[in-house]
Amino acid sequence: MGRTSDARNKILTAAQSLIELRGYSALGVAEICKKAEVPKGSFYYFFDSKEALALAVIDEHWALQQQGWARALGGNEEPLKRLRQLFEETQAAQSTGQATCGSVAGCMFGNLSLELSNQTEAIRERLQQIFDAQVGMVEEVIAAALEREDITVADTRQAARSVVAQLEGQVLFAKLYNNTDQLDTLWANCLALLRASAPAETAATV
Repeated sequence: MGRTSDARNKILTAAQSLIELRGYSALGVAEICKKAEVPKGSFYYFFDSKEALALAVIDEHWALQQQGWARALGGNEEPLKRLRQLFEETQAAQSTGQATCGSVAGCMFGNLSLELSNQTEAIRERLQQIFDAQVGMVEEVIAAALEREDITVADTRQAARSVVAQLEGQVLFAKLYNNTDQLDTLWANCLALLRASAPAETAATV
């Protein structure tokens, strides 16, 4: 049982690395197995298809990311400080990735959305669910900030969608320009989107 579980984890790790590096469409099962150092038969023991593998990779990645988002957004700090922490951790993760492999990886979910949204329905639906979950997590923090009158927004759901879209867009620019400095404006842009009641300089230190 331990060996089979180890083989599955090797395939997932290899697939995630290759998807982040080159995307989904260009990958073949043989290449994934070669990188994972497992026989090709192991792939089909665990996964019915490359699409099934991609869904498993997405779920694994989201499980880890969701933990990070929950930690950043679910603390006892004031709402805006929690939201800012999410942005800071996002930028730090992208910077660490760039230092490790020489390029900004961007967001796996955003990358796959651009690549596959019109090709693979199952993956498209799963990515929609993940982004909806992200929006829901951000909305809870925005609602708390609104209750404190730290911000002024008419619709917390739409405001949360704008914040997540802004985060995704800036990460996309960081990947495109291979420069995490593109993420330096995340917080100021967020305060503008939320119409923060305090000036950006003050709100950034709440």
